[in-house]
Amino acid sequence: MFILDLIGNMISFSNRFLNALATAIVFAIVFGGLLYSGALRLDVKTVTAPAETTAPATAPAAPATTTP
Repeated sequence: MFILDLIGNMISFSNRFLNALATAIVFAIVFGGLLYSGALRLDVKTVTAPAETTAPATAPAAPATTTP
């Protein structure tokens, strides 16, 4: 990461905003290249939730009546 930041700093001529932008672009290019070439793998697994087997809840009870 330090090397990528150094490259971004050399490209942007020591301007902070351009340094951050150039570093992000260089990182994206290197990261994308590593993913594309197969040198880096991201293992993303999807876990499905089990289906519900419980019965639905019953209707709520009627409100209690009050007498004054």
